[in-house]
Amino acid sequence: MTFLEIDAICKTYDGAPLLRDVSLSVERGEIISLLGASGSGKTTLLRIIAGLEVSESGRVLLDGQDMTHIPVHQRGVVLMFQEYALFPHRTVAENVGFGLRMQGRPRSEIQARVSEMLGLVGLAGFDGRSVVQLSGGERQRVALARSLAPEPGLLLLDEPLGSLDRNLRERLLEDLALILRRVGVTAIVVTHDQTEAFSLADRVALLHDARVVQVGAPETIYRRPATPWVARFLGLTNLLPAVRVARDQVDTALGSLSLDSAQWTVGTASTDGYGRGIVLIPPWGIHLTDEGARANVFTATVSRAIFQGRTTELWLRTGETTLALTLELTDGTPRVGAAVRVWIDPGTLCWFQSDPEAPPDAVTQMRS
Repeated sequence: MTFLEIDAICKTYDGAPLLRDVSLSVERGEIISLLGASGSGKTTLLRIIAGLEVSESGRVLLDGQDMTHIPVHQRGVVLMFQEYALFPHRTVAENVGFGLRMQGRPRSEIQARVSEMLGLVGLAGFDGRSVVQLSGGERQRVALARSLAPEPGLLLLDEPLGSLDRNLRERLLEDLALILRRVGVTAIVVTHDQTEAFSLADRVALLHDARVVQVGAPETIYRRPATPWVARFLGLTNLLPAVRVARDQVDTALGSLSLDSAQWTVGTASTDGYGRGIVLIPPWGIHLTDEGARANVFTATVSRAIFQGRTTELWLRTGETTLALTLELTDGTPRVGAAVRVWIDPGTLCWFQSDPEAPPDAVTQMRS
């Protein structure tokens, strides 16, 4: 059942569009990530949902009720900022219980709820500590406990791990996902980090140029991006100009490639158009092989290799085209300069009828 309905929201700033006809439905208990680059409108949309900003058109409906004229404090929505926004002169327990006191709950109920929330976020026994004595990760857990304590109908998280260093962020990411699902709260998480978005969310809404360009399960978006821009944003850089000459065949700088006609990409990409376009060759679709003549098999030279522990990033060059792939540690890694045979899995390829946002020199997107 739809719990939150975002209906054709529009917002401009200094005459430029921040959000253009943005619509999104969120089910009760669902976790949605708003993913996009800086300036894509993610935080503005979050603030409109919370009531901190007003849209120029469109509506936000929460549990069927239009929120347009509902004050912030009556929406049942809690917004958690990345800066924690804790009271430095109060204890951990006083910070967590702040919203409950504002609701006028009895002291005994507040104490019980605070203890429950601190246990949930792994801070049992921290009640009397000063928040200024806590680490960044501990402060973020306090902020989360305070956000969850009033049992909000909707929890909004704006870059919840953005202020933490990489190692701490990775440790807290799994905990945050488990906590949100254990509580069963409906949540929207704003992030520019695809790892956070994919780890936390049931579905991801990807924003670009003030619009939602794709919504779907994390695996669907990653494996079947709706546009070349989505592919590039997700780091899928093997994009080749191509001419589609048959339903299951495209001509590229690599030569003719066969595609699995049952595995077309989702979203705005055409499934039946012919002519010029773009073909995406995802890294997991490229395999080293010992086989000879076969469809989608060609010879390449290893131009670069970066060891990353369990995996190695490999760049293969053939003619003027460079492709990137990832090898597992157990696969063995050919040396730079070695000639290799490569097979491209037809079932992994994505075809885009056009690429209006490609840069003028877009051929294969090559990392250097």
